[in-house]
Amino acid sequence: MAATILVVEDEEPILNLVVAYLKADGFAVHTARDGESALMLAQTLQPDLIVLDLLLPGMDGLEICRRLQRDGGPYVLMLTARAEEVDKVVGLSVGADDYLTKPFSPRELVARVKAILRRRRHTSVASPAESALLTFRDLQIDVARREVQRRGVPVTLTAREFDLLYTLAAMPGRVFTREQLLERVWGHDFDGVDRVVDVHISLLRRKLEDDPTEPTLIQTVRGVGYKFTG
Repeated sequence: MAATILVVEDEEPILNLVVAYLKADGFAVHTARDGESALMLAQTLQPDLIVLDLLLPGMDGLEICRRLQRDGGPYVLMLTARAEEVDKVVGLSVGADDYLTKPFSPRELVARVKAILRRRRHTSVASPAESALLTFRDLQIDVARREVQRRGVPVTLTAREFDLLYTLAAMPGRVFTREQLLERVWGHDFDGVDRVVDVHISLLRRKLEDDPTEPTLIQTVRGVGYKFTG
């Protein structure tokens, strides 16, 4: 069954080009030209992936991405005219899974879309051995349901935050380098920046730790990376 892609872009020439290449590769493609329409269509269509322009009239791509990821929404490939690393990190930190800087090759866009969808199949389906409830003191991670509770209270995580937490918590005490986390959580096809790991760790700590500045669950191993202590 063809994956459903929602393309959100207000520049018609770019929109038409992206749609043509995605349809030629067999995807079911829908379009929106502004943020409000994008959110309504995302709720109705439940797309597998959204190609999302950063600069849109009214609501920008960052805000759209934030709202989509509140309930662990679809994967997002962000299009941006900005090349600065800080803009890429901000986009990734609000839930985008990858990004392309304009101008871009439409063939590369299709390749990135396929890579993200492959990554989704690998990371979103738990094997029978992984379908247990992981419990650490006052933290519970339901792998099959992709739900987290702290002291019995649900904790809302984005899809990427959950994948990162599970990767660490599945092997308590093991130290992961940033490169290992990028490969396991974002996939070997991800051509991003190491700082996105730090940003997501910071976001997890804000949601899970009593004092994010003195973390007890996810600890930094200086000069190496991170480990989950539980």
